[in-house]
Amino acid sequence: MVLSGVYGEIAEQQAEEVIRAALDGGAGFIDTSDAYGRRPGENEELIGRTVAGRRDEVVIATKFGYVGPDQGRPVDAGYRMRPFVDGSPAHVAEAIDASLRRLGTDHVDLWYLHFPDPEVPVEETVGAMAEQVAAGKVRHIGLSNVDAAQLRKAATVHPVAAVQFEYSLFSRQAEAALVPACDELGVGFVAWGPLGSGFLADPRYLDGSAEVAEVPRGDLRSRYPRFCAETLAVNRDRFAPLRDIARDKGCTPGRLALAWLLARGAVPIPGTRNPAHLTENLAAAEVRLSVEEIAELDRRFPADTAAGATFLPG
Repeated sequence: MVLSGVYGEIAEQQAEEVIRAALDGGAGFIDTSDAYGRRPGENEELIGRTVAGRRDEVVIATKFGYVGPDQGRPVDAGYRMRPFVDGSPAHVAEAIDASLRRLGTDHVDLWYLHFPDPEVPVEETVGAMAEQVAAGKVRHIGLSNVDAAQLRKAATVHPVAAVQFEYSLFSRQAEAALVPACDELGVGFVAWGPLGSGFLADPRYLDGSAEVAEVPRGDLRSRYPRFCAETLAVNRDRFAPLRDIARDKGCTPGRLALAWLLARGAVPIPGTRNPAHLTENLAAAEVRLSVEEIAELDRRFPADTAAGATFLPG
């Protein structure tokens, strides 16, 4: 849940209302990061305040590793981003204590390395994370934005409960190697961007009735090649059939896209900023797809359907 900055400003009260509505609606898995927010840790603090008194209702997943340029190593990634990361054992120990303090809890249920450090072997980072499991501060270890080779190396040190990576009908690059590696190792797959960063749920991009323009500069998606005006227009045309398939199914395109991920065994974590969208996302669990319907979606929207580069190759 990126409820602080990133995709534009949101009032703190509104963010808290969305979290409470999620809990009330039975969505007890909350995903965050120490990097989310207008300042480091802001999103964790928000979640900590909001779930106080309801900790036993929540599975909290958070991440660490993103740091400032004065501390970390640069990583070349997509979306015109060059994050700095620190996967050193020293930072591992500091990061978990800081996250626990901000979240107001004595343990994190699922703790991810947000991005592998190019100068620290992933096995070394995971070994340090395993020490926090032994200390009782972390229940399960996860990895985010890794490739299949890095996952296999990490799994030799400690069991990996989940991998988080971009995955949707809009971004299927993970299917080439990472999803099979997770299946082989018995690792759960958590899909970030399951609605194509909002593309698959926004009627402006699918109904063809409005002029497609670039997203506002304050929105992180303004950096995404798939969200510039030219590629938005191309993708609108390529994904227009999703609207018709969803209508025939009796649901919205967003629900259908999430149901497709659920049917493939992934755990989607759609971000949302208002209770109405939250209700829409939760309703995807009620959509049942047949083997034939899954195959039809696979056929209509193969991995090379969307125009524009993705964050990572998978």
